Amino acid sequence: MINTLPKSKKRNAFTLVELVVVVLILGIIAAIATPKMFDTASDARDNASKQSLTVLREAIELYRAKNGSFPAAATISTQLADYLKGPFPAPHVGSKTATVGASTADPLAVKTGGDGWVYNETSGDIAINHADYISW
Repeated sequence: MINTLPKSKKRNAFTLVELVVVVLILGIIAAIATPKMFDTASDARDNASKQSLTVLREAIELYRAKNGSFPAAATISTQLADYLKGPFPAPHVGSKTATVGASTADPLAVKTGGDGWVYNETSGDIAINHADYISW
């Protein structure tokens, strides 16, 4: 025996419970995907800072090859101007300033004072002046 509903009793739409379940599932998916989507901005800042660091290291090596010594910490931004296209870069993480702090530590260590970069003019090492990024 086939159990069928009369034509007037057939469902023409979703029930409220079905709609609530679908909305809950979409909410769970959004809660999982949103942090991953917003984390890409952090990754972009990290990658931009790494690229700026690489450009500065290459400019320092070019300066050394041409002049026989590393640029002085006090005037590094002007001495590297010929080797950089555009202004002296600022890191996109940490203090985000284009200032360079001199350091005699080898390997480089974080220096207080809010400088964006920390630089050792004896070894030519340059790094981001922030505890999370000093090892790059």
